Amino acid sequence: MIFHGPSRQGDRGARRSGVQQNRGLQHGANRQFQSVIKGERLGSCPARSTGWSLCGGERVGGGQELQDVGICISRPPEARGGSSPASLRRRLSSPQQQQQPAPAATPQPQPPPPLLPDPKMKGIFKNKPRTPADVVRQTRELLAYVDGGGGGGGTEAREAKREEKVEELYRNLREIKSILYGDSESEPVAEACAQLTQEFFREDTLRLVIHCLPKLKLEARKDATQIVANLQRQQVQSRLIASDYLEANFDLLDTLVAGYDDTEMALHYGAMLRECIRHQSVARYVLESEHVKKFFDYIQLPNFDIAADAAATFKELLTRHKSTVAEFLTKNYDWFFADYNSKLLQSSNYITRRQAIKLLGDILLDRSNSAVMMRYVSSMDNLMILMNLLRESSKSIQMEAFHVFKLFVANQNKPPGIISILVANRSKLLRLFADFKFDKEDEQFEADKAQVVREISALEPQDRT
Repeated sequence: MIFHGPSRQGDRGARRSGVQQNRGLQHGANRQFQSVIKGERLGSCPARSTGWSLCGGERVGGGQELQDVGICISRPPEARGGSSPASLRRRLSSPQQQQQPAPAATPQPQPPPPLLPDPKMKGIFKNKPRTPADVVRQTRELLAYVDGGGGGGGTEAREAKREEKVEELYRNLREIKSILYGDSESEPVAEACAQLTQEFFREDTLRLVIHCLPKLKLEARKDATQIVANLQRQQVQSRLIASDYLEANFDLLDTLVAGYDDTEMALHYGAMLRECIRHQSVARYVLESEHVKKFFDYIQLPNFDIAADAAATFKELLTRHKSTVAEFLTKNYDWFFADYNSKLLQSSNYITRRQAIKLLGDILLDRSNSAVMMRYVSSMDNLMILMNLLRESSKSIQMEAFHVFKLFVANQNKPPGIISILVANRSKLLRLFADFKFDKEDEQFEADKAQVVREISALEPQDRT
């Protein structure tokens, strides 16, 4: 028996019927898929009665596979571990996320570790510490810059440069002061002070400091003044090289003395001058110059601070170097004590009289001035001035005047004129000394007073024949 296959027409009908059937199933599956996406119940699913539901990639319960749709009937959610519709929607909406693992995070590049300095390279680019001599040299350059005008005026750039230079100068002055005086943490180092002093006086640094002082601000002036004062005491190889420098530059002392005429600079220049007078050659120069006469006026200036500073300098001149002072007073006795009496001891200013009578006692009581003292106490004019000072209302002036007056009385070679004045005023003098007491007991004063009273009482009138 020969079997013939279906006719071409029958074959076409069968294929058409299969396609329609597939299309029907696909349409139903699409509807079911949309219901799942929208969160509807699966009541329309043809496999609902069997308890199967839609999921991805499994076989249907009846054995048919929906390859065209890409889904199949699977076990109900209860059988698969209780998956909720919400989790089902997430699985269906992103099947690739369920099937494929999340890509690993791309590692971020780590920054390179910081470069650490090589210990061998440490200090190569570090500034070399300056020596005391370096500080002085740089200070000298800055002082010359300021003394020469330092770009004053002109553009803002020049002004800014000048301000920068001036501030650097101030820092250097503070550093020099720290080297010479030390600080709160350390004492000055002798070797560093010697190097600094030697370099300071090697060239005209002192001259620059004196000339530039008015151009500096107040704090810098104070630092410079203390530096100059300290350098007068510094020794280099057991020599005061500041004295050698000043001996070759006496004109600087003219500037310092004339500084008392400048109200702003008087105290600074005065302090420098007193320290320079520590050198005997400097004191001799000032005493032998015409400058010494100016002090009789400076001491009486209306500005109390300046007048007191001038008096301190004047005292230093007349008391520090004994032999030089004795030589000066011997040569210049007449004009010096004439001005001293009239301008100082008889001044209308109380402070001036008090300072003058005390200084006079220091001068006359010094052994090196014994010849000058004998000449002074032999003058009747000088005795009259002292007796008037004994009548002062000020106890201080009375006390200082007494120390000079007792020299007239103790002189064993009194001139006849001195004896005559003492005898004529004996009663007044004895009454004065009887009430001559001070709040503070002084045994030496009481002994001296008793001796003076005895001497005056024992005086006999001179023979008038």
